[in-house]
Amino acid sequence: MELVDRYLQAVRFWLPKGQQQDLTADLSEDLHSQIEEKESELGRSLDEQEISAILKRCGNPLLVAGRFRPQQYLIGPALYPIYEFVLKMVLLWILVPIFLFIVGPVNLANHGDWGIAIVHTMGALWSGAFGAAAVITLVFAVIERTQTRLGLDDKWNPRSLPPLQKQERKPSLLAAVCEIGFGIAGLIWLLLVPHNPFLILGPAAAFLKATPLLHTIYVPILLLGVIGIVRSMIILVRPHWTWFPPSSQLANTLFTLVILRYIIKIVTHAPASAWQPFVMVADGIQDPVHAAKIAAVVNVSILVSLASAWLGLCIAAVVQTWQLLRYFDKRAIRGERSVRLQTL
Repeated sequence: MELVDRYLQAVRFWLPKGQQQDLTADLSEDLHSQIEEKESELGRSLDEQEISAILKRCGNPLLVAGRFRPQQYLIGPALYPIYEFVLKMVLLWILVPIFLFIVGPVNLANHGDWGIAIVHTMGALWSGAFGAAAVITLVFAVIERTQTRLGLDDKWNPRSLPPLQKQERKPSLLAAVCEIGFGIAGLIWLLLVPHNPFLILGPAAAFLKATPLLHTIYVPILLLGVIGIVRSMIILVRPHWTWFPPSSQLANTLFTLVILRYIIKIVTHAPASAWQPFVMVADGIQDPVHAAKIAAVVNVSILVSLASAWLGLCIAAVVQTWQLLRYFDKRAIRGERSVRLQTL
């Protein structure tokens, strides 16, 4: 059945990414049904030539994938996959590198000013991309309107399909165990920090100490570490809970955002006269002025790091929400397809 797998791989390449798995599974079931029916009729297994004839009757992989796509207003589903492929290839892999590595440096050499060079390069890139997209769209629109298919369905040969590619490796048991191990090691490190401040402050622990704010947020930070370990364990022992990884990841991100927002709010509302939110000078230091300067640098660095983390997690929360919605949307589509098949 390698020829069938190569055919399904070719069709899958032209399908929308969000529907590749489901639509390929439906097509695979249909093809195997045709092969089994033919084998029952002949009373023997089909050879490569007979399987090739069945695949040829099904049609060119490009056109078969186009039938699954929604109808486009300007370019039909049969041509739209190759139109999209050509458009991405020309705009992203040809025009952008040319303007980034050739036109941009030439403009910089001519004008000698970064701002002017960037403006000229971006303007030329926009004009070039718009013109190229217009020409490509016009060509495919003409082909669609004249019903020219270039003889794709007649000339293609199933035996010329590309060889099978290696399947993507799923996360291994070793990777999951390592994730839990690193989480436990991090939790142990957090438990040791209060009694060994050198683990977080390094040599500065000799003249700096934690402020009450760090003691306040210590327990929520420990809780985050415990939640991460428990999440990894659940994913390891319940791999069939496909809904759990995206849902728990989003929940963990939102919880972290709440903690970071609480910390940043307290720090920004602290009085400027005695601004020592995270670390302060320890008692009995011989040179408190120098130590205070170091403490100020450490406090500012921690605050900038927390603000950057908060911004990054905000972006991550948006992405994770979108991925979770896509997951439930796919589940709904599969459920509808299953009900439809049962009714048939």
